[in-house]
Amino acid sequence: MRTISSEIAKDLLQIKAIKLSPKNPFTWASGIKSPIYCDNRLLLSYPSIRNKVTDSFVGLSRQFAPFNCIAGVATAGIAHGALLAQTLKQPFIYVRSKAKGHGRQNLIEGEMRPQAKVLVVEDLISTGGSALQAVEALREAGAEVVGVIAIFSYGFDQARDAFKAANCPVDTLSNYEALVEEAFQSNYILEADKATLNAWRRNPMSWSPN
Repeated sequence: MRTISSEIAKDLLQIKAIKLSPKNPFTWASGIKSPIYCDNRLLLSYPSIRNKVTDSFVGLSRQFAPFNCIAGVATAGIAHGALLAQTLKQPFIYVRSKAKGHGRQNLIEGEMRPQAKVLVVEDLISTGGSALQAVEALREAGAEVVGVIAIFSYGFDQARDAFKAANCPVDTLSNYEALVEEAFQSNYILEADKATLNAWRRNPMSWSPN
């Protein structure tokens, strides 16, 4: 029976929200060479997949209950957080990466009520930096953060350790292992490519395709 992790992985591959290129890697903004590129913004343009993600987030969110507010991480987590909040009929706020340089110079947009118990929504967990920055901002503003959920995670040890150090639970709809297996089962990649992809995940900072 297909799991939600493999279903979401298959959807992301089909719409090219995730692209795999073991032999001709991508270069991330950080300079890291990577055989994978992920842009979950694309799924917003596919209503059936968008709805599946939202419905799956509803199920995933139950393990973090009770909470009384949803917070999206700017920018990619905003749309998914708002869709979840709408479905659950919860208040919604979002957290900027840095405070506005004008007006009220808000870091948190929207009304966060006293004694808020906040579930944070991100689209992608790589190092965990942006999500945990949002968690810290919410905590400093007086919120109790019940956890972070996201669509996809690379499963880096760095992220796992960072969330543990921050005492912040995290879970995702899909993950790197499910993606690689789904790509292999659907003939998107070959057996040799699986080894390449797994080698990158173990040591992305020093990985080389050659």
